Amino acid sequence: MTPVPRRAAELTVGELAERSGVSTSALRFYEDQELISSRRTPGNQRRYSRDTLRRVAFVRASQRVGISLEDIRAALKLLPDERTPTREDWARVSELWRHDLSTRIKQLQELRDDLVSCIGCGCLSLGRCALVNPGDIHRRMGKGPTRLTGG
Repeated sequence: MTPVPRRAAELTVGELAERSGVSTSALRFYEDQELISSRRTPGNQRRYSRDTLRRVAFVRASQRVGISLEDIRAALKLLPDERTPTREDWARVSELWRHDLSTRIKQLQELRDDLVSCIGCGCLSLGRCALVNPGDIHRRMGKGPTRLTGG
């Protein structure tokens, strides 16, 4: 079997966009944010290695669950540049967020459960709600969504 030449194994920005379902402008933004990288041809065109498809999928999935670009960038820096990441590499990176995601899930479940009671009473005013916020006690806890953030 003849190995595929390196350049033939690369993707153009258009090919990467088509394969990943991400616009070319988003891919350029990801590159500006150091989430993915490319090499430049003598004609200054971007070329991406095929493992960039996995990185783009990781970025999209991470963003979908609310992970910041800063945290995504830090996680991607833990992956090897010289080879396609293995399942073990990805497992190690995803473990970094397990606690944070569990906390978010708990907060979302609490919000869902509280919304049922608020919508049920119909007042939708936490400033006056006798069930969730009697006497406006949450005002003393600080500004913003203190019930959701534990502030």
